[in-house]
Amino acid sequence: MVEAYFRWSLYAIPWLPVFGGVMPVMSVTGGHALPVTLAVVASGLNVVQGVLAVPLLNRALDRYLKLGPTPRGLLLLSGVLTLAAEGALLALIALMGIGHGDSAATVPIAVGACLTPFFMAHCLVVSKRSFLAALAAATLGLVLLLGALTGSWLGAVALSCLLVFAGVWSFGITRPTGWLLGVVRKLDAARSTEARLAVAEERLRFGRDLHDVMGRNLAVIALKSELAVQLARRERPEAVEQMVEVQRIAQESQREVREVVRGYRKADLQAELAGARSILRAAGVDCRIEGEDETQLPPEVESALGWVVREGTTNVLRHAAEVRHCALRTLIDPHRSVLVMTMENDGVTHPPVATGTGSPPGSGLKGLRERLHPLGGTLTSGPVQEGSYRLTVELPMGTATG
Repeated sequence: MVEAYFRWSLYAIPWLPVFGGVMPVMSVTGGHALPVTLAVVASGLNVVQGVLAVPLLNRALDRYLKLGPTPRGLLLLSGVLTLAAEGALLALIALMGIGHGDSAATVPIAVGACLTPFFMAHCLVVSKRSFLAALAAATLGLVLLLGALTGSWLGAVALSCLLVFAGVWSFGITRPTGWLLGVVRKLDAARSTEARLAVAEERLRFGRDLHDVMGRNLAVIALKSELAVQLARRERPEAVEQMVEVQRIAQESQREVREVVRGYRKADLQAELAGARSILRAAGVDCRIEGEDETQLPPEVESALGWVVREGTTNVLRHAAEVRHCALRTLIDPHRSVLVMTMENDGVTHPPVATGTGSPPGSGLKGLRERLHPLGGTLTSGPVQEGSYRLTVELPMGTATG
């Protein structure tokens, strides 16, 4: 809608010099046959120019916006029409004289107005320097031609000033319009890009949250189901308790998935720490948690660290058959002014790999890095010694302490 308004406003401008600049020449011909003929020819050619201006300016704007090629054919036709109309007006000046009666102002104004449609299109398809250079050359040529034809060099200079005014006026009207259309198009493109990025970001958020939520829960369900099978084979009553726990975790997973879909879920650090201790101990892993309990953390930092604990616990559960000890420590490094959280476990002979949840290797740690990045945090992980694996998160104190 905005582009159509600018374009049609520009298409209407060439008709202003047709009716306001060229048509009034008819009133100063004195009724003589030859001046009337010249005035009719100039007026008719400018009416054609006004009609031609619509497709010409449309394609010239497309060229300026880099949406199409240069309209060379239409521009050439407009130039021929302009030269023919100028020839008729200059012949009228040569016949009647520049300072003859009412024609002293009317005919020279028509000479400048006649150039407007061509100038408007030309300034869109060439550079600013090329247009101004061509305008200067045309001005000099007009001064020499009129001076030679009329013998009035002062009148020739005055008429050339109208030529300069017509060129500058056309340039000042048309080029800013093209620039504004370019800005509008860029804003539309930016909005489209922003919308696509928002969709992509939401997809990443959903995938990351779904992985973080379901990864640990599925690992726990698999572990407890296996334990329940073994107990059932031995006809132990504890198998029922394990299956009840599996049912509870499955129901909790359903609730968490619904919250992920709504986009409201945030991990609670204390709840995740308690859950990690309980789950790891149930899997036969000795879990020790040490931390800066008195440190006050902003909600977004607690949520990010909660996800770290959840993902780290999931990785430990993947190797529950070999892991015997796990330590989770949170401390403040005063020398570097950072909060450091480490999660280290034994019983690992190779880096964590993907489980049967459909996630590619390393997608959980990648999601953690994405969560920590806006907070200025970093995450590193890998073997530290034979059979041990460590996950380390560092957050600037300014972020961690709120």
